Amino acid sequence: MSKFDLTGLGVALITPFKEDNSIDYGALSRLVRFHLESGTDYIVALGTTAETPTLSKKEKREVVRFIVEQVNGEIPVVMGIGGNNTADLVSDLGSTDFSGISAILSVTPYYNKPTQEGLYQHYCALSRISPLPVILYNVPGRTGVNMTAETTLRLAKECGNIVGVKEASGDLNQIKEIIDRAPEGFHVISGDDALTTDVIALGGIGVISVFANAFPVEMAWLVKNALEGNAADARSKMNADFGALFHLMFVEGNPAGVKCLLWLKGMIHNNLRLPLVPVSEKTLQQIKRELAKFS
Repeated sequence: MSKFDLTGLGVALITPFKEDNSIDYGALSRLVRFHLESGTDYIVALGTTAETPTLSKKEKREVVRFIVEQVNGEIPVVMGIGGNNTADLVSDLGSTDFSGISAILSVTPYYNKPTQEGLYQHYCALSRISPLPVILYNVPGRTGVNMTAETTLRLAKECGNIVGVKEASGDLNQIKEIIDRAPEGFHVISGDDALTTDVIALGGIGVISVFANAFPVEMAWLVKNALEGNAADARSKMNADFGALFHLMFVEGNPAGVKCLLWLKGMIHNNLRLPLVPVSEKTLQQIKRELAKFS
């Protein structure tokens, strides 16, 4: 089983679309190169930020293959594989070509609202079949269910190929409990840009970032300084520089905010697939004003 160091900055890569809503592979290539040159430690393909629910199975295969080819082994690639039908996920894990993939990131089942025992059994089933290390993803704001510290730690201790959790619950007490009680080799990654330094200060090892789509150099700096013990100074500088943009990235949902930002930077078309839509004119103007401070 392949292993890689989860420490540092991961980017939850967007999927750029053309005006006709087809995938813009030219823009995707430029984005990947941008990250290879900007200090991103690994790329997460087919995460929530990639608008994965709106991609067909064929498009998902094509996108992840394209990213792997573009990266060409320079940094690891993590592949998002999640859903609310455990049997289908087990089938996918058993039949997917994972060439060039270092790990999978799997979100808690959404809409079904399983119990903690259901979450445990779900991930046990994925763990048994997965040929790669598994990173759990807890984001109750999207899924409708919070995976507790107790469940996360149970999985960490009983499933050897579950190697970490992307924690986006926003509950620092829960995150601290996981970090304090985690077995050796199990790591916590922030799933919330604004809490990156707080999670690292507690013992987390980095972030899987939305904001880094547009500002990888700055997020890499933030993570590096926090990991070196300068979390308070890094937090102060980033909040002063980017606090407003952090908020604006999510005020109308993800990835609408960061796609607007990338569009204003001239990197992509400002297109999303329904049911998601671009940010409102009001938010666009606010993002434009904030971005102008860095030009």
